[in-house]
Amino acid sequence: MSVNILFAAKPDRWRIYETPLRTALAEVGVKAHLATDIAPEAVDYIIYAPNGAVQDFAPYTRTKAVLNLWAGVEDVVGNQTLTQPLARMVDDGLTQGMVEWVTGHTLRHHLGIDTHLHGQDGIWRDVAPPLASDRPVTVLGLGALGTACAQTLAQIGFPVTGWSRSEKSVEGVTCLHGMDGLRQALGTAEIVVLLLPLTSETENLLNAETLALMPRGAVILNPGRGPLINDDTLLAALDSGQIGHATLDVFRIEPLPTDHPYWGHPQVTVTPHIASETRPRTASRVIAENVRRGEAGEPFMHLVDRRAGY
Repeated sequence: MSVNILFAAKPDRWRIYETPLRTALAEVGVKAHLATDIAPEAVDYIIYAPNGAVQDFAPYTRTKAVLNLWAGVEDVVGNQTLTQPLARMVDDGLTQGMVEWVTGHTLRHHLGIDTHLHGQDGIWRDVAPPLASDRPVTVLGLGALGTACAQTLAQIGFPVTGWSRSEKSVEGVTCLHGMDGLRQALGTAEIVVLLLPLTSETENLLNAETLALMPRGAVILNPGRGPLINDDTLLAALDSGQIGHATLDVFRIEPLPTDHPYWGHPQVTVTPHIASETRPRTASRVIAENVRRGEAGEPFMHLVDRRAGY
């Protein structure tokens, strides 16, 4: 028997996902009718992007699961019509891309590479950077992405502290949680990486109070969610020297408006939401496995906790 799978994302996504999805479904033995237009009452699974056309899930009465193409679910988790199980995307390709971006920019700031890139002026700047073991790094958020980044940085030799809202344990990483743990995690962090989900509790987590906890001149890397940072207080902290540099990949408004102060600030690096992205080939395998599980009566992977928001 064939299952009906609705692809509910923008047309350009269909063009790049159709073949990998069909291949992945065949590899796990799922016979599927995969299309962008299926009557709601006949849909068994929805492959979904929050910027797609489907916003009302009520007509999808027999749908067994909504399979998100994005790692972030903040744009859909509050949808009151969504009563079906919701799975977020946890993709090996996305994780690897994030590890590479975070590691690259951590090493860039640790080694002071910008000083030499912008210092081709005949001045012999012969101050060597410290070893990684002398540069404390804090990763805020210990989900799949945060954990992978924290462990990679720890393997390089950085002393890594990880912080999460609830208690967690990650090998090779000092794990803290709760507000007292946040203050402790920020208090020693010369480089802070933000990989938290966006919820009402995490919005503006970096603000005037928490930025002041960090060692003077600390660096912030944000490939997570733009609203995790209060932009005005970050700019003030950069101007005062409390924060030495901010490398930002995500923003409240994207694309970042051309007149935004971040573009012209000498201590800000803007990257255009390229830290990582879902890879169609590997993501299709995740989706196909979840469909297989649903048809076999097995638990779905990566289900979202609606109460927590991620």
